[in-house]
Amino acid sequence: MALTQGLHRALQRHPHKTALRHLAEGVERGCDFRTLVDHVARYAAALQARGVQRGDRVALLAPNDDALVTQLFACWWLGAVACPLNTRWTVAELRHAWTDAEPRLLVADATLAAHAAQTLGDAAATRLLRGDALAAEAAACAPLDDAHAGGDELACLLYTGGTTGRSKGVMLSHANLWLASVTRAAELNNPPDGISLLVAPLFHVAGLGRLVGQTICGGTCITMAQFRPDQVLAAIERHGISDTIMVPTMLQALLDLPGFDPARVQSLNRIAFGAAPMPPDLLDRALATWPNAEFFQAYGMTETGGAVCINLPANHRGEGRASGRWRSVGRAGFGVEIRVVDEAGRDVPTGEVGEIIVRGPAVTRGYWRLPEASAEALRGGWLHTGDGGRMDADGYIFIADRLKDMVISGGENVYPAEVEAALRQHAGVADASVIGVPDARWGESVTAVVVPRDTAVLQQPEAAAALAEALTAACRAQLAGFKCPRRIEFVDALPLSAAGKILKTALRQRFAA
Repeated sequence: MALTQGLHRALQRHPHKTALRHLAEGVERGCDFRTLVDHVARYAAALQARGVQRGDRVALLAPNDDALVTQLFACWWLGAVACPLNTRWTVAELRHAWTDAEPRLLVADATLAAHAAQTLGDAAATRLLRGDALAAEAAACAPLDDAHAGGDELACLLYTGGTTGRSKGVMLSHANLWLASVTRAAELNNPPDGISLLVAPLFHVAGLGRLVGQTICGGTCITMAQFRPDQVLAAIERHGISDTIMVPTMLQALLDLPGFDPARVQSLNRIAFGAAPMPPDLLDRALATWPNAEFFQAYGMTETGGAVCINLPANHRGEGRASGRWRSVGRAGFGVEIRVVDEAGRDVPTGEVGEIIVRGPAVTRGYWRLPEASAEALRGGWLHTGDGGRMDADGYIFIADRLKDMVISGGENVYPAEVEAALRQHAGVADASVIGVPDARWGESVTAVVVPRDTAVLQQPEAAAALAEALTAACRAQLAGFKCPRRIEFVDALPLSAAGKILKTALRQRFAA
């Protein structure tokens, strides 16, 4: 269970097959598995020459590209711990991760070198290395033998988004990431001739896990630095991309492209989604666009090394769709145990909402240098996810919401996801998020922040009032009165994390007044 094992297997089976291709505006470069393995071994030698030893942390700050992929595998080849950092973070956020992880080096893409230098301050002179400089040093090095790090050895520190406070370093071993990928492949066959588009950031467990899974099976990866719908469309058509991971906002942006032609994207035969609820109208459009593709939802978190639940393609079409199970995140995957419990850790009755807890070999060993937080999250040997959900009689999990996002209004629990689902069904809504804001009478007031489909609403008070009235009526037709928004705000866009999740903390800060 070493993360470099897939490279050795591919080198033996098909050394001249394309392993990696990077696409950017005006740029396209790629390499086969023989070349990739050679680059990885030389990069590892260059890191070693810089003083990196087995077990040392190496921070990586770069957008998705072939260099970042090579750096990740070079860390694992050397037996070092890769620490890919969020490219959207401020200097203060990066400095926290740098101070916490204490890496031997920070390898930064040339476009982010100035940002990295501010982060390191005086340490930049000796601890900052530009990615292009590392590549030049690697070219002059002899290839290093694989250290064959694996099993329970630490492979990654992935820092959580920090939307509720300081981010924490989630410790993931080689076995965690390897098993998460293999168990996913056991449920959904990962063909070696597949071509996977890696546009989800590699500092996020979804993107990193897809890289690991595709490498284990010896498939081809295509990287893009960021999601630009027109470029993604061109890449799918030109390179015959067969699978990708998209959050709903990405999928909608692709389908909303002017002149979008479904014929150009039919090579896609598998689309994974997650991180946010899929609006039913968007799912309908996607199913119609790709009538033969497999759609599945994955549920997991950084602490689980990847997906612990998969809602299989059959539940998104035909009888499965009619059953309502498309709203589920699926059932426990191979090697995973899932329970729904109350505050005392007791299983709640079938169909009732409680906290989702998870146990299995892909679950993190804890948070870096945070023993108390680790013990709290992993109490009783189960990862307490902080997600509220319910389980039906057949083991299907339905997410209610993050427990921390639950609104308590007038003593009643309101799960925002339920209200958001009602809002998104209205034709005038492009997207919506529901938060609780302090209220002298109710404790918290249910507040909806809505992106209107017609942007003219933002400049026309009468149109905004009419839409707000229509949305209130639509919610009252579907939900109990205490769940309906007492206030509706219209915005041009919702703040999103790099993983495509709505930053509710930012919304609370904006609208609490």
